[in-house]
Amino acid sequence: MAARLALLANGWTVHTADTDEAYDILATDPLSGQHVKIQVKTIRQRMDRGGDLVVYAKKGNGTTYDRADADYIVGVWAVDGEVPRVYMFENRMIGEYWASEARASERWVELSIALNRGNLSEVTDVSA
Repeated sequence: MAARLALLANGWTVHTADTDEAYDILATDPLSGQHVKIQVKTIRQRMDRGGDLVVYAKKGNGTTYDRADADYIVGVWAVDGEVPRVYMFENRMIGEYWASEARASERWVELSIALNRGNLSEVTDVSA
């Protein structure tokens, strides 16, 4: 849900599927209008690796996601008591994506979950 909220808050159109698909989310890019497939994964912080953040991007059978499965990976980092942080990056068809906490926003695109009404294509005037 955090990934969907972050996409919506950043102007993406998030679609729902009536059938099971290989990807978690189908969304429309607000700039290009292109439909993209997104796989959502949990970000884990590896304290044994200096606190680096890692996204394990493998399917249940242990293989990596190819382009037919997902165009982008969205990682959600949820720490108890804090607002989740959501990062999006291109699927490079590898099994692990790493970034230090300090460089995560440089390596990956951070999607705020704060609603930015300027990103919404239609805003309904409720005072009318």
